[in-house]
Amino acid sequence: MKKFTRAFVASLLCAGLVGCSTSSAAVSTAASGTAASGKKSVKIGMIQYVQHAALDKASQGFKDALKDAGYIEGENLTIDEQNAQGDVSNCETIANTLVNEGVDLIFANATPAAQAVAAKTDSIPIVITSVTDPETSGLVASNDAPGNNVTGTSDLTPVEQQIDLLIELVPDAKKIGIMYNNSEDNSIFQADIARKAAEAKGLETVDYTVSDSSQIQSVAESMIGKVDAVYIPTDNLLAEGMANVAQVTNSNNLPVIVGEDGMCENGGLATYGIDYYNLGVKAGEMAVEILEGADPSTMAIEYLPSDECQLSINTTTADELGITIPDDLKAKANLVG
Repeated sequence: MKKFTRAFVASLLCAGLVGCSTSSAAVSTAASGTAASGKKSVKIGMIQYVQHAALDKASQGFKDALKDAGYIEGENLTIDEQNAQGDVSNCETIANTLVNEGVDLIFANATPAAQAVAAKTDSIPIVITSVTDPETSGLVASNDAPGNNVTGTSDLTPVEQQIDLLIELVPDAKKIGIMYNNSEDNSIFQADIARKAAEAKGLETVDYTVSDSSQIQSVAESMIGKVDAVYIPTDNLLAEGMANVAQVTNSNNLPVIVGEDGMCENGGLATYGIDYYNLGVKAGEMAVEILEGADPSTMAIEYLPSDECQLSINTTTADELGITIPDDLKAKANLVG
């Protein structure tokens, strides 16, 4: 992996493509002119890589930020919203469609979606979110100064603090498995951070990788009896399949610390993560700036402040694993399960 250049401040078509569009909100609007809100009519393309809680929240936050700024669907805003269902080839098709439609701006939610649209246009502004490190993903020249038509928000989570949380909840752990999708830059980047953080704490690490959903159960099963705990970053494939992971790990008394709250709700033991809704809001606010004249090439990638991180603990999972949650953690945690 390339080095990452930011400190832990948080410590990615068409209507005829079957199964790819969650909603195509091609709401009728004036082709030109200005609505009562004073905003010029615009069309925005939205491409989300896969459907899971974190990305869904980011997309909703993006749309709400547009609405709050006076861009109203049916008045001065048309949104063509597409979901690639976790298929990179669908990302390519959707990206081509949005570019050919001549939209005013593209919102790309998650790394594969962002990479697909960035490869198709260097003129239409692209606002990304749920991309851990846009620079190492090849999307921008640097996170501080993108230098092209791409900007947006990073979902870099406090990985070191998540490893500390693992140690606190599973103090006898000596060897941990790091489970991630080795075909997604977002996941490889975080796994590298987690590996270094764990080894700095004296833990032995073992990588367990998947590249498609059919491998999740067998890889989860292969960890049983080999590691004392598991760490899974904000990985799109595993976020979608977290319930399958938890079914194996929890029934075999193997604790899993995860990268975000939705994965915790689906059976992970705990996380210390960011609010993806707020991440989407910030991306939406950046989109508004661009629609009103800002140059994305000069807009640094933005991050959520560390004080917005939230500790989440799944108490049902903790009970199943026989783990007692310290009172001080309970007091400040979002308890789920």
